[in-house]
Amino acid sequence: MRAALELRLLATPKAAPELRRELREYDHDVRLCATELLTNVIDHVGEGTPVTVRVGGTGAGDRTRIEVRDPDARALPVVLPATETEECGRGLALVAALAERWGVEREPNGKTVWAELPSGRGAARLPADRVGRAGGRAEPVSAGAPPTPPAGGR
Repeated sequence: MRAALELRLLATPKAAPELRRELREYDHDVRLCATELLTNVIDHVGEGTPVTVRVGGTGAGDRTRIEVRDPDARALPVVLPATETEECGRGLALVAALAERWGVEREPNGKTVWAELPSGRGAARLPADRVGRAGGRAEPVSAGAPPTPPAGGR
């Protein structure tokens, strides 16, 4: 199992490819989800926001957990359906489609958006019926509450 990785950086467009390089030992799905969560901070909290990115295994070891923490507890991510012609709005839908579960932990001085993916799954394969589906398989959770298991499992 890989050691957990923790990076402190500023949420800028230039940080996304740097983050992907730092995560080169992880599979495509992990790199994609991490950069999408970082991009959400840029788009919804603001460019230049300080963030902490953590990537590592879960206690059970069968999942990789990605966490992106930012200092704004108000801007909560929501999966919204995107039309064919919209240029944005698909990032969190991708995260929801790839993750076994994802959520948000609100804290007094910020929030952590997290996603858990099966470890070692390899390259992303998105069935057409899952791309862009609002709601995904995970539900946001509040700080201190245990994650809600996905309905129906996988």
